[in-house]
Parts: sequence; structure tokens; C-alpha cells
Amino acid sequence: MANSNQPAQQREGFGGYLKGVRKELGKVIWPTRKELGAYTAVVLATCAVCAIGFWLIDMGVLTALRQVLGITLN
Repeated sequence: MANSNQPAQQREGFGGYLKGVRKELGKVIWPTRKELGAYTAVVLATCAVCAIGFWLIDMGVLTALRQVLGITLN
């Protein structure tokens, strides 16, 4: 017999957990298709800017190392 002092969700087990998850998902305000497109564009643009920035830093470090070590390409 379950202890009556336990919260109801603990007594219901995994099924109660899933019911709670479904209830909480019903409260979510999902983005519209237009908002989702805008958010996706922002993420892709941010990734592109970061990739270009890291590439520039990498090229700068590589150039500096080549000059310090005296390495030339054929």
C-alpha cells in the first residue's frame, strides 16, 4: 500500500510523469512558421559569422607560426 504522505505524482509512477509532461507541453507557446524561419536565419547567420571568425584567427595563427618557424610552402 502506498504511503498517503507521498505526492500524487510519485504514487502514479511513470504514467503520472508522462501525464504531467503532456500537461506542461500544452502550456508551451509554440513559434509560428514565420518566427521559426526568422530564428533559423539568425542561428545560421551566427554560425556563419563564427565560422569565418575562427577561420580568420586560424589563418592568422598559422601565418605567425610559419614566420616564427621559417616554414615556406612549395
